[in-house]
Amino acid sequence: MHLKKKSLHFYVCPATTLSPAFFSIIMVMFLVALSGNGLMILVINVDSCLHSPMYFFLSWLSLMDLMLISTIVPRMATDFLLGRGSISFTGCGLQILFFVTLLGDECFLLAFMAYDRYVAISNPLRYSVVMNRRVCWLMVGGSWLFGLVDGLIQAVFTLSFPYCGSQEIDHFFCDIPAVLKLACADTSLYETMIYVCCVLMLLLPFSVISTSYLRILVAVLRMHSAKGRRKAFATCSSHMTVVTLFFGAAMITYMQPQIYHSSKQAKVVSTFYTMITPMLNPLIYSLRNKEVTGALRKLMGRCPRSGEQG
Repeated sequence: MHLKKKSLHFYVCPATTLSPAFFSIIMVMFLVALSGNGLMILVINVDSCLHSPMYFFLSWLSLMDLMLISTIVPRMATDFLLGRGSISFTGCGLQILFFVTLLGDECFLLAFMAYDRYVAISNPLRYSVVMNRRVCWLMVGGSWLFGLVDGLIQAVFTLSFPYCGSQEIDHFFCDIPAVLKLACADTSLYETMIYVCCVLMLLLPFSVISTSYLRILVAVLRMHSAKGRRKAFATCSSHMTVVTLFFGAAMITYMQPQIYHSSKQAKVVSTFYTMITPMLNPLIYSLRNKEVTGALRKLMGRCPRSGEQG
């Protein structure tokens, strides 16, 4: 029977004493990511001191992280709590679409953020001209467009195959490699296409990021001001931490040859870009950024204390 006529069933941690523990860990990570990214968006939009291209991109990164973790984690946590899980064919397709789209969005947005830092540090006098509001919106729009096109292509092609036999996906969500293992047709050509697509979606932005930060490093080393060098290194090291976590995990998953793939490795690595980086991003950017921490203190100062109300 084709998959279209049945529900997909996840393989999840069986209903043992570990299930509540996994559920608790996942929910804590989800709530931290939800509150952290939500607070970042609020602070950046409320504080006029943060109305610059760098924070404009950062607010969009927080929004993408919110959407990414919301696409995967609530269902995953429910499955761990129940010890089993299922998803409809349509639901699986939508999950693939949203997940791949948001993953592609973040790849290109991180590349544009790296370019923004390069212009700010290497050519500060022309920064406001090069990175004007129109250019920033075009970059964000381009990120969404590239991600959406990639998501549509991969979702449509993945679900165009006939599915029969086992209906259990050996993963926490509808990850494409795990779903393709259930197909009753030769998927080798499509897997090659996915590999090429992922190489382009990952390596192209990563090349822009690497080139930008290499030039930033050269520019920083030429600075005469020790304070300027420290500030530049602090900002860029935050960005590089995010890039390393996000791109490193994605490359291991999607650029590693299929023969080296294992379901256990796929599950562990996928947690980095579905849960860990969305949770850590607001912490990395806020704790290491004096402007953000200052804006947070101002925002907290505006909130009336319970004893002062009434």
